[in-house]
Amino acid sequence: MTAPLTADAHEYGLVGDGTADDGPALRKLVDALGDATAGDGRPRTVRVPAGRYVIRDQPVLWRSGVSLVGAGRGATCFALTNPGAPTQPVPLAWFTTAQHGAGPDHPVADVTFAHFEIDGSGVETEEYEVLAKGLGLQYVLRGRFSDLWIHDTAATGFGCDFLQDTVVEGVLAERCGRQDPGEKMGGAGIGIGVGGWGPVERLAVTDCTARGNGTNGIFLELQQDDWVPPRGVRITACHAEDNRYGISDWGADGLLVTGCTMLGNHVAGFDVSAQGTTSVGGRGGLVTGCLVDGNAGDGIALGNTPGPYGFHGNRVGGNGRYGYWQHNLAGGDQGPATDIVLESNDIHDNALDGIRVDAPLHEPAILGNRIRGNGRRAAPEARGGGEGVHCGPLSLTDERADWLPGGHRGKELTIGGEPGGAEASADGTAVVAPEAGVEVTAVVTAVVTDNTATRLTLAPLRPGADTAWPDGTPGPGTAYRLPDSPAPRAGLTAAAAVTHPCVQGNRVRDDGRPRTQVHAVWIASRATWTGGRVSGNDFSGNASASTRFDSAPSGGRWRDNAG
Repeated sequence: MTAPLTADAHEYGLVGDGTADDGPALRKLVDALGDATAGDGRPRTVRVPAGRYVIRDQPVLWRSGVSLVGAGRGATCFALTNPGAPTQPVPLAWFTTAQHGAGPDHPVADVTFAHFEIDGSGVETEEYEVLAKGLGLQYVLRGRFSDLWIHDTAATGFGCDFLQDTVVEGVLAERCGRQDPGEKMGGAGIGIGVGGWGPVERLAVTDCTARGNGTNGIFLELQQDDWVPPRGVRITACHAEDNRYGISDWGADGLLVTGCTMLGNHVAGFDVSAQGTTSVGGRGGLVTGCLVDGNAGDGIALGNTPGPYGFHGNRVGGNGRYGYWQHNLAGGDQGPATDIVLESNDIHDNALDGIRVDAPLHEPAILGNRIRGNGRRAAPEARGGGEGVHCGPLSLTDERADWLPGGHRGKELTIGGEPGGAEASADGTAVVAPEAGVEVTAVVTAVVTDNTATRLTLAPLRPGADTAWPDGTPGPGTAYRLPDSPAPRAGLTAAAAVTHPCVQGNRVRDDGRPRTQVHAVWIASRATWTGGRVSGNDFSGNASASTRFDSAPSGGRWRDNAG
């Protein structure tokens, strides 16, 4: 066959009728154009008209210099399916180290993938298979991935590693990681392995959206623990919603995250930790001008990092546990994080502490933040059932309740079992009989994301789900219970070793009615606070005393703090 610089897919055997297998024709075309490019050094482009192109049972091995350009999202669709090969992952395009010898001296270079959809709903492997992606390329040089819609893949949607001089822009990844229970490798909307090119990987991820994916919305992951974490990666103007984690740094150095929104994610909006395959957390990153709001767990979760890391000018509010949580997971770096900076952030209305330190910090700087109205999870234990109780797919309403708005944020709701919290008799053998009209069902739990006086809003059962309930919406009158709220809940809590901190110019107060942020600063009994300076802060206006020292600070200077 001839090898034009631009090839119309229909002229080379692709049908796009949603029934015929277009995989063999596409593989043949990519090989021919790849051979021609290797011969004359002139990159080629496959233009794919509108249609639904089925890729069945076998992925397409990609070649350098071959680009794939469709007619637009929703117009050109590649439908992946594997009915004849249930153990075979079927990404649209793949080129990997293990299967094809990809490496820095053997990359796939000068490629563009643009203006099409990948539907991965037709791929179902017998066991979870990390390679069941939408795109699965490794060692890409001078690549551009633009205006793609990737959805419902069994594993990661955009799962490409080691991207040098590459741009990923305008990628929409939805409901990817269908077969990932949430704790396997991959399963993300956009998952990018790093480290293969050495200490610098020049990659920009911009204007992408990741929604309802099994693990991360967007994450970077160091692929070998003896590699140097690379610098050069930027994530800008992206949106991560309803994923297990929003945006995660699991092994980069100097990651820049700017102008992103991380909303309604199940565990954390932004995460740095040892959860990656190499158990290496990111370091040296900067997160600026982001909105981290309404996540079911923490807003920002940071740990297993030697530091530094900086958070500047972000809004971190309405999250179901802590606004900012310093912690270390088992298996990763347990040393103190050095030079963590929280500056000019608005940390407000989170369920528990605004800032919580459960892992050692050395030389942290907490400067000019507004830490206000946290501790919203202040409602007491509640039980109910019977008349006036009814559930929706993502809600429970008790018309007789009078809850503190936001007071159950982040709690685990238990429904079913005995109504109204019925208890065993004194000898532990009998149970109080159900109240008339109360439905007794199997016990299930759901996470409360917010509440009004009578209505609980619940997180989906898993990312991408449209219900909180595993076995259908409970019937009217179902019994429920909510646990009590913990105390104290502070603006800033230290429950680990903090050495030489600089806490200056912060406004840590609560003007709400009622006030729920109990203290401005709480140093817990297991903490040590050594040296440093705490000055020029406004600690007035909290629910109780401005400070609580269960472990007294040692050395340093505390002065000119209001309250």
